Amino acid sequence: MTDIINEAEVDKIVKSIFKDYSLGKAIDEINIYNKPDKSEVRELVHNLFQIVFPGYFRDKTFKIYNPKHKYAVLIEDIFYHLNKQVYLALDFCKLQGAYTDDERSIESYRICKEFFSKIPHIRKYVDTDLQAAFDGDPAAGCIEEIVLAYPGIMASTTNRIAHELYKLNVPVLPRLMTEYAHSETGIDIHPGATLGKYFFIDHGTGVVIGETAIIGDNVKIYQGVTIGALSTRGGQKLSGVKRHPTIKDNVTIYAGASVLGGDTVIGKNAVIGGNAFITSSIPADTIVSIKNQELEYRTGSKERKTKEIQQSDEWYYII
Repeated sequence: MTDIINEAEVDKIVKSIFKDYSLGKAIDEINIYNKPDKSEVRELVHNLFQIVFPGYFRDKTFKIYNPKHKYAVLIEDIFYHLNKQVYLALDFCKLQGAYTDDERSIESYRICKEFFSKIPHIRKYVDTDLQAAFDGDPAAGCIEEIVLAYPGIMASTTNRIAHELYKLNVPVLPRLMTEYAHSETGIDIHPGATLGKYFFIDHGTGVVIGETAIIGDNVKIYQGVTIGALSTRGGQKLSGVKRHPTIKDNVTIYAGASVLGGDTVIGKNAVIGGNAFITSSIPADTIVSIKNQELEYRTGSKERKTKEIQQSDEWYYII
């Protein structure tokens, strides 16, 4: 192949792009060393899973004769890298310029100490999630299978880790953590969402849980469920406003259902049927479903149609 590259033309292209960098657009920042590192945050999630589930997630060490030594080193390593990322995050987004360098160092260290003190609490709640998954899914062979294979456990565990950092007002890092889980599982749980004990997402693909959602104990949801905002047209004016529903204890929400709105409360022991669209509160001990769904069948030629109404003997609270 003949070398036809014209150095002058390439230099002109480079200068043109550099000129574009100087026009003041939001995407023009090119300092890559003063911001949290996305790949390092993902590595932090992986390493924190080794702490939450000791013995389930391997590192690159060939053989460990004293596991306690291994985990001591791992915890110290996570603390170091998390502290570095928190330090960078504290000069990010809305907090930019709020701290001096010394103040950021002190605050990031305080945050990391507080976060690590919450790990026993995180593990306690994750343990209940595993039990809920095992009790609620007849396809689960054992607890070990759930830890290693279930996307819902990865998503909810990541949320429980990220949520503690979110409560400590750490910018961006919690979102990077949960978006990593989102990319791996198809389950989108904002780090601000509050999850109760014994939380189980069955299958999980397409589940969305918004920032201000509050979910009680023993809640089970299926794939395609949205626990979301009724409207976000207010944009940044809605920041900090309760926009997402409250789900009380012992609620089951079946596949494809949408529960929307900050004032919406799903009462204890309620059951939300598949594909239901809920925008107002539901009383406790209520079953909600779409009634008498019309099905259309086509047989033979396109002109010939038959219709059948799907009936049910169960009673429902109709929205």
